[in-house]
Formats: sequence, structure tokens, C-alpha cells
Amino acid sequence: MGIFSRLKTLISSNVNDMINKAENPEKMLNQLIIDMNEQLIESKKAVAMAIADEKKLERETLNQQAQAQEWERKAMLAVRAGQDDLAKEALLRKQEYENNYVEYKKQWEAQKASVEKLKESLKELQNKIEEAQRKKNLLIARAKRAEAQQKIQNTISNVTGNKSAFEAFDRMAQKVDQLEAEADAAKELEDFSKDTNLEKRFAALEKSDASADLMLMELKEKMKALPDNSSN
Repeated sequence: MGIFSRLKTLISSNVNDMINKAENPEKMLNQLIIDMNEQLIESKKAVAMAIADEKKLERETLNQQAQAQEWERKAMLAVRAGQDDLAKEALLRKQEYENNYVEYKKQWEAQKASVEKLKESLKELQNKIEEAQRKKNLLIARAKRAEAQQKIQNTISNVTGNKSAFEAFDRMAQKVDQLEAEADAAKELEDFSKDTNLEKRFAALEKSDASADLMLMELKEKMKALPDNSSN
């Protein structure tokens, strides 16, 4: 089980180091998946070696059992041949192989149980890596959104913090308002001047007509007072 402890330690070390830097979340996540897959390959190799050892122990266990059975067969053969001493030697050899068989079987069963645990852990690790790969794109998208939001927030903070720009903008708005007011006033004065000149012209005209009428009346009165020269 030590391979998975080493894997966990390595991944944890890489994650902590990359998270502390956190310069590029996408790069960090991609590299983390690469590290996981590399360690998965190494773990598979270790598990394969453990399986090979288990198979070797199994074969040797079965071999010891077969040898014990073979020496028992030989003992029986010796008994049938009336060679008890040879049968005893065969039985002693059978006992030796049976003892070996018991020891090998214990080791084989222990190795087999260990291999099963390794297989389960390896499968769990592979599932977690596959899950991490599925989540990677989502995490990258979330990181990009967070980065964009941070940039917007920084821009807002910078603009809000720069009061001089807003003050200058307000002053310019006031200046534009003043220019518009002055333009309206000038136009109003111009229109007023036009109206005044027009009134003066009509007043002069009216005055001119009144004077002409008065002079005409005076002339007619003067002519009435003169002697009638029509007979001349």
C-alpha cells in the first residue's frame, strides 16, 4: 500500500506548491492531471509486480502440493514392493513438501489479499483521476470567470479611486452648461435688438407720415388765405 501513500504525498506536495504560486490555474490543473496520470502508470507497474509475485507464490504452492502427492504415491509404490524403508524415506520427503506447502500457502493467501487491496486502491485512484479530468474544464472556466471579474473589479476600483478624473468631468460639464447659457443669452439679446430696431423704424415711419399730414394741412390753410389768382 506504500505506493499510494507515496502518490498522495507527491500529489499533495505538487498541489500545495502550484496553488501557492497560482499564477495560471489552467496550467496548474493541466500539469496536475499529467502528474496524476504519470503516478498512475507507476502505480500500475507496482501493482503488476505484486500480482506477478502472487502468481509465482501460487505456482510454487501448487508445486509443493503436487510434490507431496507425488512422494505419497512413491511411498505407496514402495509399500506394495515390500520396501518399507524406502517407503519411510518417501513419506519423510512427502512431509517436507507438505510443510513447505503449508508455508507457501500462507504466503500466497497473504499476497493474494494484499493484491486485492492494491487492485481496489488502484481502481479508486483511477476513478478519482477520471473525475478530476472531468472537473478540470469546469474549474478552468470558473477560474477564468473569477479572473475576468477580478479585472473588472480592479478597473472599477481604479476609476472610482481616481476622483480627479470625475472632478474634471464635472467641471467640464459645468463649463458646457455655462457656454450654453451664454449662447442662449446672446441669442436673446440679438432677438431683442432686432425687435427694438423694427419698432424704431415703424415709429419713425409713423412720425414721418404725421409730419407730412400736418404740413399738408398747413399748406392748404395757407393757400385758402391767399387771394384767388385763378382769374389772372
